[in-house]
Amino acid sequence: MIHENIRIEETNINLITDIVNHNLYSFIISQRTKLKNYIYRNPYFLISFEPVSIDDSSPKIVKLMAKASRKAGVGPMASVAGTISQLSLEYLIRKGSRQSIVDNGGDISLINKRKKVIVGLYAGDSPFSGKIGFKIKKNKKPLGICTSSGTVGHSISFGRADAVTVFAENASVADAIATSIGNYATGKKDDEALQNALDRADDLKEHFKGVLIIVGEHAGVVGKIPKLVATNKKVVLSELWEI
Repeated sequence: MIHENIRIEETNINLITDIVNHNLYSFIISQRTKLKNYIYRNPYFLISFEPVSIDDSSPKIVKLMAKASRKAGVGPMASVAGTISQLSLEYLIRKGSRQSIVDNGGDISLINKRKKVIVGLYAGDSPFSGKIGFKIKKNKKPLGICTSSGTVGHSISFGRADAVTVFAENASVADAIATSIGNYATGKKDDEALQNALDRADDLKEHFKGVLIIVGEHAGVVGKIPKLVATNKKVVLSELWEI
């Protein structure tokens, strides 16, 4: 297995893959260039907090982002990290990968046909942070695992959830939905913010497999999430996942 880091401007990918000569760096450059060129011609795509209309001639990366944003009711850029992760995994699968994890700043797309994967959870100052993770069983199909936070990282969130982790078939959709649910984690008390986020998740449940929401010492689930397991906090803080 190859383990490497790929950094291209805002894109910061931790990669584990069974493909040796993958040239993923060049592929990501090409996808970012297509997106930048589209934004140059359509600047509203970059700044909108609501779904936007696109035409059929748009690049695939733009179409995926626009589709995810429509499902989640957020702006298309809310799904950019997950979409790049998803496209990168699809690229590796075309190269024959059976075991790959593409972690783009906490927005993960993976395929694990060979063995299980443990994905650790980082939730800022919450007591759950670094102490629990998700046990992902062997699966023939790709999986998207994306986390949004109002207390950690540079992504825009209008709520204050420590972590909203969404599991979906596609990372592009998981990313947008995590943002949407996180935006609703509002209220003076943690339990109130959690309930508001859970209500939003319930509205969107047809688009994802499951979600875990953490606000301080409070946590809730909508749908079905993978089995929770205890994790080593030092490992989670340094890598976020292990095989």
